[in-house]
Amino acid sequence: MPAAVAAPASGDANVVEDLFGFLRVLSDGSIIRSPDDPEFSPTTFPSDHPSVQWRDAVYDKANSLRVRMYKPSAGAEPVGRKLPVLVHFHGGGFCLGSCTWGNVHSFCLRLATEADAVVLSAGYRLAPEHRLPAAFDDAEGFLKWLSDQSVNAAASDGWLTEAADFGRVFVTGDSAGGTMAHHLAVRAGSATPKRGEGDVDPITIKGYVLLMPFFGGVHRSKSEAVEFPLEELPFVNLALLDQFWRLSLPVGASRDHPIANPFGPDSPGLDSVEFPPVLVVSGGTDILRDRNVDYAERLAALGKPVKAIEFGGQPHGFYTLDPWSETTGELIRLIARFIVDSCVLEPKTA
Repeated sequence: MPAAVAAPASGDANVVEDLFGFLRVLSDGSIIRSPDDPEFSPTTFPSDHPSVQWRDAVYDKANSLRVRMYKPSAGAEPVGRKLPVLVHFHGGGFCLGSCTWGNVHSFCLRLATEADAVVLSAGYRLAPEHRLPAAFDDAEGFLKWLSDQSVNAAASDGWLTEAADFGRVFVTGDSAGGTMAHHLAVRAGSATPKRGEGDVDPITIKGYVLLMPFFGGVHRSKSEAVEFPLEELPFVNLALLDQFWRLSLPVGASRDHPIANPFGPDSPGLDSVEFPPVLVVSGGTDILRDRNVDYAERLAALGKPVKAIEFGGQPHGFYTLDPWSETTGELIRLIARFIVDSCVLEPKTA
């Protein structure tokens, strides 16, 4: 792992939380982050693709938040062709990660070209400097920025608007980003007052894709309770998940807080929430597998339009561990089919 930034020499503060030496919290409340990318985000992943253009933009100047935007090159396609938009939020337990990290960037490159979509990989504020729900608020702020892009010609980025079909927007999220996608869906589906029949949304979210969403709970699921010999301990393990929650939840909150556990004892019911189609992806060897499956089953029991797919034998975040693997390609084809299926118009009734 990268060498951590040296702690201040003065004072008696010691390290009370350490995430791979990349993020350290000291007993006096100081937070030290390494300026380097971690080893699990190697710079050896492809940083460009001949069929994809990409660029960065700032969407929240006050918080210095940016988005990395990708779009397939026009090639032989008709000029002015509009593509679906995938808003993507990276993972990292709400404490780590960036839209600029090599593995996230490489995955988004492939997602753009093989799903034939505009991909918007948006950054957000991280914990523990900014505890939840700060990340959810940033995600909602990004959708507001995107909405402004669609209607405000003076403020819009022509590079984006010339290719983006704002009537076909999907929210995708990896791990913690999947959790963010869930909360965005709940916020949108619970919003009041509802728009009138004649009102038109600047953007239309057609669906949500939750890739191994990071949910929690005080009661351990079966897959969380599996014990591993130390030499076989997976990278994403129970101790790490608990540490992420300690650092990201509101101070004093347990893992049953509604932020972490959508079906916890204090979580609001989802019966009345209007969901568009939802795709939930789980990994067969992921410690979060059972929570992901349970989440999809509960949504289905409530009558929500959810589809659950499990990639047997795959660990947490396999698509960012190896963005160019055949299995990642299978996942992207699945997402592409979900986009098409979710955009099929319902037949009009007389």
